[in-house]
Amino acid sequence: MSEVYAVRRGLLRDRYAAAGSAAALVSRPANVRYLAGGAPPGAVLLLGPGEDVLLCPRAPTGDPAHGRPDEALRLTVLPDADSDPVVTAAGLAGGLGVDSLSVEEHDLTVSRHRAMSSVAPRLRLGDLGTTVEQLRLVKDEEEIACLRIAAEITDQALGELLESILVGRTERHLALELERRLVDHGADGPAFATSVGTGPHSGLGRHRPTDRRVEEGDFLSVCLGANYRGYRCEIGRTFVIGTSPADWQIELYDLVFAAQRAGREALVPGAAYRDVDHAARHLLDSAGHSECLQPSTGHGVGLEIDEDPQLAPAAMGKLDACVPVTVEPGVHLPGRGGVRIDDTLVVRPEADGGPELLTITTKELLAL
Repeated sequence: MSEVYAVRRGLLRDRYAAAGSAAALVSRPANVRYLAGGAPPGAVLLLGPGEDVLLCPRAPTGDPAHGRPDEALRLTVLPDADSDPVVTAAGLAGGLGVDSLSVEEHDLTVSRHRAMSSVAPRLRLGDLGTTVEQLRLVKDEEEIACLRIAAEITDQALGELLESILVGRTERHLALELERRLVDHGADGPAFATSVGTGPHSGLGRHRPTDRRVEEGDFLSVCLGANYRGYRCEIGRTFVIGTSPADWQIELYDLVFAAQRAGREALVPGAAYRDVDHAARHLLDSAGHSECLQPSTGHGVGLEIDEDPQLAPAAMGKLDACVPVTVEPGVHLPGRGGVRIDDTLVVRPEADGGPELLTITTKELLAL
């Protein structure tokens, strides 16, 4: 893997050198991990004209959740744990005679930016922008393998929950149990805060679980994901509790299922982000649910659970092969509840079988 990280850093070096910078400072945690292999809390990565340096406020603990830093990097632990590694890196760059440094301005506060200028006043600071995020868009097969394992863990945790008694249990209890099961099956932790919504809460995106108890006849919507070696996936499913679904529940579920299938089928290399969104959204719009829809139909996943690309009406850009995304349309009817169906897939060309579905828990409307 050391060669992989070196290649990634080389690509970044080409980008900032072409923009006229002599060095770059990467501070966003996911970007640090992508380039360095590991990102202990607070660590930053300085890419310079000589060797690259990973600066950490504290010595790495070996926690697998933080990854393992590339041994080819020089690891520097700050003597004072309260020091700001960003400011220390700027001083180090200035001391090396570097005249220009690209930084991730979208990750830095104004006060940190000023502190960098104060310790290295002759250092010209430029904006690296989202260069690393753009490099992260297309995943290699090892990254996809991590996502595949994260999805398997997530499917296992959800499948076990479906075999248990649910009536009378609270949303909060079910969410905590799901997160425990993720870890039991090998996850470093949940990819994001698990969402469980029952009855009138069902179908809400990122609903924060409450003490409402599951009742017979409820819709139950669940959204969860595993974090495995830093890579995060997502699955969302909706079920009916304890009885045959009502006619309105079947009708709403079938509609959202059709929209989700349309979105999945639109995932082909070269497809515009907004066209994928439209494929799912127009079915729900046509059924009169435009007021109930989320701003986007899906998003990229990887070292973060919500990264580029965004599958939204105004999104610009086109899909490449080997880009993992979610497709997660949903409809929530205020006071009644709703349906959300969410999968993680990898964009693949038709010659390779089309989009690869990573989350495989059934999408049949089950009565639990």
